[in-house]
Amino acid sequence: MSMQPASTEIEARTASIVQNLKDLEGPLLPILHGIQAEFGYVPQGSLPVIAHALNLSRAEVHGVVTFYHDFRREPAGRHVLKLCQAEACQSMGSDAVAARLKQLLGIGFHETTKDGSVTLEPVYCLGLCACSPSAMLDGEVIGRLDNEKIDAIVAEVRT
Repeated sequence: MSMQPASTEIEARTASIVQNLKDLEGPLLPILHGIQAEFGYVPQGSLPVIAHALNLSRAEVHGVVTFYHDFRREPAGRHVLKLCQAEACQSMGSDAVAARLKQLLGIGFHETTKDGSVTLEPVYCLGLCACSPSAMLDGEVIGRLDNEKIDAIVAEVRT
């Protein structure tokens, strides 16, 4: 896994992002997205900086981070595999795909393999409904998942 930055570095980089975005109307979500883009996750050390700048409690900021599944609270693996769990994909077998991936990778949703190679996340529609079940690996969409494609994904993330 990659090393996490020191808390003073997190605070300084967070303060810079907050400064650039705090004057937007409804700045909390854009700030959180900016922080996740910067670090790959929302570090715990960012929360007090955001709360102070926006005159919110840390609990309010924490509540938003934990409410939205898009925000990570830990660094992701080298690869991020998002598996669609929306209705169209469910009707085409995404539950079986999820079970197979979880078994092959040894992790559940919102978890990262011990070697840091992959993080598995559920998503609720990738817009590939006609090619269900679908996934996204590192920003690239994959449709019509079957055992062969699942095996190829697992081989790719393990290299």
